[in-house]
Amino acid sequence: MNKTTTSAADKSDHRERILDVGQKLMAQKGFSAVGLNEILTTASVPKGSFYYYFSSKDAFGEELLKSYFRDYLSVMDETLAQPGQTMAQRLMNYWQQWQESQSFFDCQGKCLAVKLGAEVADLSQAMRQALDYGTSGIIERITRAIEAGVKEGSMQVKDDPSVVARGLYQLWLGSSVMVKIVRSMQPFEAAMAMTQQIIHQPG
Repeated sequence: MNKTTTSAADKSDHRERILDVGQKLMAQKGFSAVGLNEILTTASVPKGSFYYYFSSKDAFGEELLKSYFRDYLSVMDETLAQPGQTMAQRLMNYWQQWQESQSFFDCQGKCLAVKLGAEVADLSQAMRQALDYGTSGIIERITRAIEAGVKEGSMQVKDDPSVVARGLYQLWLGSSVMVKIVRSMQPFEAAMAMTQQIIHQPG
């Protein structure tokens, strides 16, 4: 009984270890540049452990993105629910966290969606759908935050909240790419200034 329990726990640990290592490596190098042998060697797990959970590299990539967005959206929900703050303050805190986690420095896997977005959308339909589902979840949360902010009076926007939310997400996504190109935080500084103008905070 104990051996079986230990074995099951080990396998679960192997799966999480593979996902964790894969996320960090692919956030650094991209999906195509990272081979399975590199992931397994870095994770110190046998090759059989990979195929026990994932039928292929594409299947692994799909689960990797799903796992990434589950964690991302959970943290986002916590940020947008912080007590003692207006919704405008919470939303600006979210963008500040974006800036800190999506920089051109070592992002420890937190910039996975930005890194893989354009690449895997052309490689795999399943991974593209996982990206679409995850990014839609982000935009939906931004939309709800703007709606709540307008209702409480901490924000003023000129367009429909869903349009504003999509525009802000695209602004920050593009800024994340530019930060990596110019190796400077200036695009984020510009995005933050523009965001403050878009979700005008009265007073």
